[in-house]
Amino acid sequence: MRGLTQVRDQQGGAAPAVATAGRTATPEATAAPRDPEAPGAAPEADAFDRAGRLDRMLGDPYDPAGPVGLGALLEADRIGARCAAGEAVLDGFGLGAEFVPVASGGRLERADGLAAVLGAVFRRDLALGFGHGMTSLFAASPVWAAGSARQREAVAGLLRGGGRAAIVHHALAHGNALLTGEVTATRPEPVPGRVRGRGPGPGFVLDGRKEAVMNADRAGVFTVYARNGTATNGPGSHSVLLLDRDAFDRAAHEAAGRARGARILDRHPTDGLRGGYMGGLELHGHTVPEDALVGHEGQGMRLALQTTQLSRALIAAALVSGADSVLRAAVAAAARQAPGGIGPRFGAVLAGVLADLLLCDSVTQGALRTLHLVPHSAHLTSATVKYLVPEIIRDGLEDLAQILGTAGPDGEPGAAQLRKLLRDMPAAGLGHAGTATCQAVLVPQLARLAGRSWFTAPEPPHGLYTARPDLPPLDLGALAVAGGEDTLAAALVHGARRVLDRSAPGPYGPVLRRLVTAFVGELGLLRERLRSLSPDGRPVAPGPAIYSLTDRYVLVSAAGAALSTWEWRSGTGSFAAHPSWLVLALRRLGHRLGMTGLPQLPAVAGEGVLDEALERWRTGRSYDLRARPLEVERP
Repeated sequence: MRGLTQVRDQQGGAAPAVATAGRTATPEATAAPRDPEAPGAAPEADAFDRAGRLDRMLGDPYDPAGPVGLGALLEADRIGARCAAGEAVLDGFGLGAEFVPVASGGRLERADGLAAVLGAVFRRDLALGFGHGMTSLFAASPVWAAGSARQREAVAGLLRGGGRAAIVHHALAHGNALLTGEVTATRPEPVPGRVRGRGPGPGFVLDGRKEAVMNADRAGVFTVYARNGTATNGPGSHSVLLLDRDAFDRAAHEAAGRARGARILDRHPTDGLRGGYMGGLELHGHTVPEDALVGHEGQGMRLALQTTQLSRALIAAALVSGADSVLRAAVAAAARQAPGGIGPRFGAVLAGVLADLLLCDSVTQGALRTLHLVPHSAHLTSATVKYLVPEIIRDGLEDLAQILGTAGPDGEPGAAQLRKLLRDMPAAGLGHAGTATCQAVLVPQLARLAGRSWFTAPEPPHGLYTARPDLPPLDLGALAVAGGEDTLAAALVHGARRVLDRSAPGPYGPVLRRLVTAFVGELGLLRERLRSLSPDGRPVAPGPAIYSLTDRYVLVSAAGAALSTWEWRSGTGSFAAHPSWLVLALRRLGHRLGMTGLPQLPAVAGEGVLDEALERWRTGRSYDLRARPLEVERP
């Protein structure tokens, strides 16, 4: 897989936060009114409808005078500023309520609906989406999974009221700025006569320093993954603690001029997500009560493994949305350069990137719904999607650079969007460290999956890949962290059997049969190679051999999601049900795998996907599976 193991540095400066002003995006956004359906109110029936409303509130991104247009967002990125106008619209919409479960008075009920709402923001700017709110969800997730009633009520009230939560990650080897540095939590010496866990007395003493914490300057609570004293790495090495900002500030004031206490550090410069604000946090002998503990002592790593299943799938969805806008700019540029018709070179690029985006969205939507429908296996799909999607998106952006170029002023939309997304992606996905954590989930389980799941697992629920299926409420605390079946491999095997039985209509049938046969054959080869490395199915020690097989596995498994998406949307009349994008996406996956003997596609396949790319540009529809109307004039 091209560039899979490259480490991308995240260094560089950023200016102090300033407001970005401009005229109002839409009448709904005037003076950023509090939406009547926002914090504290009953949730709207459909998150997908709310996504459309938010898109309208943000306005046309191509309006040069729009305060939340691409011009304003690129300028905010250039000077390292938060986009005040964009944040005002999101506050007016009540975005924080989207991160609060319905049971706690918010709107969060289904993960794919949340991804749709956030997509309206991420199509414009990753920094606005992460800086304004999505990191608050990451911070709140351990509370939703294992927090006490008091903690849930406090965090829910904060987010519904427009406040922020910040997450202080645990340290990870070779991590970027977000993952370097660590906080430790030790038990104080017991007070004679006091029973541990009773009363408001100190339960933990915190020490450590983190240089980069998103929204450290304005967070109402901090969710801290703290190492338990001098504990070494392991299942019980960390705990999660919830720090209240008011108490935190009082401690910082009382500690002024002394070596002990707590303080917020100055902004930490980053190359990506410049429109966010990375502050720092320093703790020296800072005490917190027993009831700051989320869940149980030593439960931190399990909570991290549970809650990152949602965050990984949402990050992948964010990248699909961000690439949507760059593809739109590239289609516009190609159409302007060739008014008489786009030539074969640029046409192949545009069609290929659209097919890749639909494939990425297939895997991502499946991962989001697996959280609801197959919670015992969601850790596998979320790690796979986070491993795969950034690489495919990055390769697609590099292909689009042939059309948009990489030169030109920072304020020019097209090329500037492309450069910005390439800068923001490593920061949003934790870069090389993010890939390493996904490997840490997949590598120990591949041999077991090959021996006990591939070719034998039952078919996963069709609702993983149908359009807007009914889903049970999201329960982060119910997610498993190991075991389960490989739903992606099962989707490939069962879908391929049906294709070989009845195939696809017209010129696509023979091609699709050969492609799915090749991918099932590749899955069989992977099984044999894993059996040679581990005949008894035990985990294979990390090393080049298993990492190479993991690279290949995520590509093969993606074919299962794409095949099932096409199959289970048959008869819907949507482009997702047409075989042209599927055969093009599978053939491109085959090239990534280095497969030989891949069939040539009928000419109508590439032409059909290119026609769809142009039609969606002309009519202002999204470049994902939903193809929904956007608040956008043709750029």
